Amino acid sequence: MLMTILAAAAPKGDNPYGLEAALREGGLIAQTVFGILVLMLFVSLYILFTKLFEQQKIINQYKRVRAQFWQSNSLREGAAKLEKNSAYRQIVDDGVQAQDQYKELTDPIEAHDWLHGSLARSEASINSQLNGGLAFLATTGATAPFIGLFGTVVGIYRALIKIGSAGQASIDAVAGPVGEALIMTALGLVVAVPAVLAYNFLQRRNKAISENLNAFSNDVLGYLASDGRVRPKAVAVAGKAPAAATAKPVGPTTTAGQAGGVQTRA
Repeated sequence: MLMTILAAAAPKGDNPYGLEAALREGGLIAQTVFGILVLMLFVSLYILFTKLFEQQKIINQYKRVRAQFWQSNSLREGAAKLEKNSAYRQIVDDGVQAQDQYKELTDPIEAHDWLHGSLARSEASINSQLNGGLAFLATTGATAPFIGLFGTVVGIYRALIKIGSAGQASIDAVAGPVGEALIMTALGLVVAVPAVLAYNFLQRRNKAISENLNAFSNDVLGYLASDGRVRPKAVAVAGKAPAAATAKPVGPTTTAGQAGGVQTRA
């Protein structure tokens, strides 16, 4: 794709100053640099589109959770309404499993601390999956210009050696080889700029998703620690009034991230 774009901008016919000529004159080093940059570009685009699909899927799951989940009579019933591989179902399943495991513990430990730790691990696992591949985008954005610059330096060095051997210093003899060498710097920027933009864009969306996951995790923690007495209000969907909650919230709810945690009743 990259070669097609550059070839389209080049004049027709045998062009001694185009990309193909630069790669031929640059030898193995120039061809290797070009191959690395093209590989970085395609991998960056692949990560961008796959992460956008993954993020949008979780965003749509959150909309369904807000609309349907808290209208259920129990966490198990609500989890059955969610997709099997849903990130939010993973949090619910891990919370319910932690509650069951707490009954089997022999060492004295606060129920809140045990539940909070289990839900925090579940959140961390989901966030780790969401951040997968972003390190490559950051690395590409930081290193691609320098990789291209390396190709340019080597290209200019070879061009100067060729000019010195020919004994010609006219503008015609200098402009062609040096200009071809500078193509590598341009390629480095073409690869780096989209990678940086994609990294920042995906990071911002991941932050919003992480905030939604944390809020839902806190709601699940409050529900488990209060035996179902504390739950958020259902959200209206498409202008319809939400179904009445099966139980009214009792007392204030303290989120999992705050000191003290959710208060339980004896």
